[in-house]
Amino acid sequence: MTRSLTLLATIFLSFSSSALLRAQALSESQLYFPPKVGLTWERMSFPETGWDQAGMGAFLSWLESTNTRAFLILKDGKLVVEEYRGNRLTGMGPMDESSLWYWASAGKTLTAALLGIAEEEGLLKLKDRSQKYLGKGWTSLENKQEKRIRIVHQLSMTTGLDDTGDLNSVAPSDLRFRAKAGTRWSYHNAPYTVLKQVVQNASGRSFQDYFQEKIRDRIGMNGLWQNTGGNNVYYSSPRSMARFGLLLLAKGKWEDEQVLNSEFVEQMISPSQDFNPSYGLLTWLNGQSSFRLPGMERNLPGSLVSDAPEDMFMALGKNGQFLMVIPSQNVVIVRMGASSDTSLIPFLLMNQIWERLGPVISGN
Repeated sequence: MTRSLTLLATIFLSFSSSALLRAQALSESQLYFPPKVGLTWERMSFPETGWDQAGMGAFLSWLESTNTRAFLILKDGKLVVEEYRGNRLTGMGPMDESSLWYWASAGKTLTAALLGIAEEEGLLKLKDRSQKYLGKGWTSLENKQEKRIRIVHQLSMTTGLDDTGDLNSVAPSDLRFRAKAGTRWSYHNAPYTVLKQVVQNASGRSFQDYFQEKIRDRIGMNGLWQNTGGNNVYYSSPRSMARFGLLLLAKGKWEDEQVLNSEFVEQMISPSQDFNPSYGLLTWLNGQSSFRLPGMERNLPGSLVSDAPEDMFMALGKNGQFLMVIPSQNVVIVRMGASSDTSLIPFLLMNQIWERLGPVISGN
């Protein structure tokens, strides 16, 4: 068997195994969905989970030292853990289930989902040239180079644009050629940020309005998008982040409504290119053969989070804004707050969490 056929076989087996785990998890337990309006949310007791209650207590005590403001765990859609500490983002009052907090780059996964809906509605295709919606000259590239960039390259971080300058600037002068589109992976905010304009020009509506109608209101989220430091950042309650995680766990379905195409969800949570197998469509993946972190030029071997379940996928943001979904266990985990690890993706904190949390919920 040739090397390419071996690679394809490995990818197929890995994808099939992951999909089987997700299917088994959902068939074994009926997911609960909280009402779209109000604060009602059913809870599951520790004895029902079978988790180590003493170990969870020790973990939550340690979590206090990490400047975590909100930490939620859902099992089968029901709340098992819901902890709030510190003040709201405004500093006016303590954190609670209604407090708004920023998603940072975890919001990228929200945007990927919205692009999937736009494609499902026939407003665009992911294989379309980005020029179709951004116009000629949205970069400083020669036209033949710019024409190679497609929406899917923006979703997979493979535009080939130079990532050595201001990674947040969307000015054409700062969007320079580095490599042909589709030939290099680089965590670059600017090509992501202009997806807002892609959605607006494809739909003829504001990004905010389109998102609210197609995702937020359909699953009972709160929150809004705001321009923060040149980035399009989502702010919501931790519970709203958990709602989105539950939507992804249910393969895009909320109760009896298919909000997001299930095939697109699978596309989001599968490797999107060969350069960084731990990256799907604006979504991080565990359990792959190697991973590359933002700013790195080479891959590190093994899973992104070695102590976490292999089928876990994640929306990750600066300062430790984490949405973690584990299909094989019907578990959704939310962490919001600050972090001493100031990297774009707080890899150290993520691993510290799972070193302690993994043994607590293992075996379920």
